[in-house]
Amino acid sequence: MTAQIVRYGELQPCKTAFIDAHTPGSNQKENFTIIGGGVSESPDQHVHIADPIGFNIGAAGQPPKCRNSLHSHRTAEVFFVAKGRWRFFWGRWGNAGEVTLEEGDIINIPTGIFRGFENIGIDYGMIMAILGGDDAGGGVIWAPQVITDAADHGLVLSEKGKLYDTKKGQSLPAGVQPMPLLSDAELAAFPEPTTLDVVPHYVARYWDMMALADKQPAKVIGENAMLRDKPGFEVEFLTRGSLPDAPYKVATNEVLMPVRGHWRADVNGDTNTLAPGDTCLVKPGANLHLAPSMTGEASLYRIRSTTDAAGLTWRP
Repeated sequence: MTAQIVRYGELQPCKTAFIDAHTPGSNQKENFTIIGGGVSESPDQHVHIADPIGFNIGAAGQPPKCRNSLHSHRTAEVFFVAKGRWRFFWGRWGNAGEVTLEEGDIINIPTGIFRGFENIGIDYGMIMAILGGDDAGGGVIWAPQVITDAADHGLVLSEKGKLYDTKKGQSLPAGVQPMPLLSDAELAAFPEPTTLDVVPHYVARYWDMMALADKQPAKVIGENAMLRDKPGFEVEFLTRGSLPDAPYKVATNEVLMPVRGHWRADVNGDTNTLAPGDTCLVKPGANLHLAPSMTGEASLYRIRSTTDAAGLTWRP
């Protein structure tokens, strides 16, 4: 099982993953690809577990006042706060709405809108990400100003989604064009939802989930969950009261991500302890027994692949 566990303390960051890696205000962020290929635009990105499981697991680490630039995705982009205090904002210029999340809170950002996020805490912060699909929607769609600002600081994105650093003497290969800017007509198709549109339907708070998971797993993202969506995976929130006493057979790809406390995961008789920030992949057919390994507060996100196709946010 150790090959299927990525420890928080062993995460390998990439500081050149995206086009805003040199842009002031965004140039200190670190990106992590934990499971799956991710959406990095840089060959420097380290992939911890490359297995295709129907969705991707990643993370972003940022010092205070560092932000991720406005972008969009064609499949789900879900974040939960592992460490710190974060502001999530959205819209063409990032001013359509915003929400502040604390440790353990989760947001399922609707597809098809520009979004960004900023560490507004007082220390280095970390958010964990779940991205829909094995190819995570084919990449990132950047707001035009992000591309033009990046060019001013030496980074050029090709039409194929690969970064070139002109400060290092790199240039686009012959016959390869830069990533085109979205036209006014294309930009007009991106909605500008308000906080009233987003927060009640796409944000779940840690202590609400703790209450709902007192005797059963709290269904967080799914067709009949707190946040109703069918992104190709489902998310549950577990506490010590949520768990069966006996092992269960894992039916589909399953990822365990502790939020608080330490957890003992026994997979086919192989026992490992998981801590907050760790990520554990359990494959179908395994017998899993999961329980907190010590007294005190304990919480964990469990993500399972589904047969739903990854794509645009499902709106019932």
